[in-house]
Amino acid sequence: MAMPVAWFEITGPDAGVLQSFYAQAFDWAIDADNDINYGMVTAGQGGIPGGVGPNSEGAHYVTFYIAVDDVDAVLAKVVGFGAQVAMPPMDVPGGPRIAMFTDPAGNQIGLMKSMQ
Repeated sequence: MAMPVAWFEITGPDAGVLQSFYAQAFDWAIDADNDINYGMVTAGQGGIPGGVGPNSEGAHYVTFYIAVDDVDAVLAKVVGFGAQVAMPPMDVPGGPRIAMFTDPAGNQIGLMKSMQ
């Protein structure tokens, strides 16, 4: 069974500017009322939920997360096909288990424990 894209993430050095931009440009509801100013984006009808937030390294990136049953096993699988580990598996406080890898072209992709 195919593993679906379940989350997107947009980060940059000034999360407030990005959150304002996406809220105004696309009418996204973004709630960043939390300790790390991470804006949770509510998916519209048929949309994929996501986040717009700061990058502690001051860089920027856009990525998506694929929902999987076992983050550790799928990360090992993609490494076997030529991916590189960008962020080892970790448990997000109050959230899912996630990891990130770069594909053979250098694109950064996330894995997240399926919430179903």
